Amino acid sequence: MNNKFDALKDDDSGDHDQNEENSTQKDGEKEKAERDKSQGSSKRKAVVPGPAEHPLQYNYTFWYSRRTPGRPTSSQSYEQNIKQIGTFASVEQFWRFYSHMVRPGDLTGHSDFHLFKEGIKPMWEDDANKNGGKWIIRLRKGLASRCWENLILAMLGEQFMVGEEICGAVVSVRFQEDIISIWNKTASDQATTARIRDTLRRVLNLPPNTIMEYKTHTDSIKMPGRLGPQRLLFQNLWKPRLNVP
Repeated sequence: MNNKFDALKDDDSGDHDQNEENSTQKDGEKEKAERDKSQGSSKRKAVVPGPAEHPLQYNYTFWYSRRTPGRPTSSQSYEQNIKQIGTFASVEQFWRFYSHMVRPGDLTGHSDFHLFKEGIKPMWEDDANKNGGKWIIRLRKGLASRCWENLILAMLGEQFMVGEEICGAVVSVRFQEDIISIWNKTASDQATTARIRDTLRRVLNLPPNTIMEYKTHTDSIKMPGRLGPQRLLFQNLWKPRLNVP
């Protein structure tokens, strides 16, 4: 028989049957372990607040991504590049994650932190995001950590008061500047986007002359290589950055 047990045919130990039985048993155990692991990953235990913890209105997931700047990114390669850090359901669980995470201001290169409601991927193409957009604020270097913390605490604390419209928030660390944004579901709802803008100004204590831009995900998706002429134009036009003392 030409199989993996052929190597034992010249063995004079007399343990052929035992070896084959043991190997078969190990293979069976390995397959079962892999099957259980697969089932476990598809049926992950729901994240819930612990005893005496303070539950959030929604569960949230932290994500991280890093890529080489200047290299066009397809939606598929972008999705493969975002890594899930973990999901939390309470104030205490959030702080357990956050207290061990590197602050945005200490990140290097072309890096992003994403905080989105559980089940929503930080991608324009996600069903919860595709009809929405985001408010964008460009920051001078050194402000990202404080602004990011204020933004996500406001989001987790439901300070935006727009129902289920908020999808998540992103802080993007770049070489010349940093960018924070908050994403919502419905770009066409101008009253909601205006309320998000006004709340964002308040929770970040932005100066009156701070430049903010609302960008729909539909426009972003149309850009070739996820970084097209429109964004380059935006980078040239919106040079003033938040400059908080």
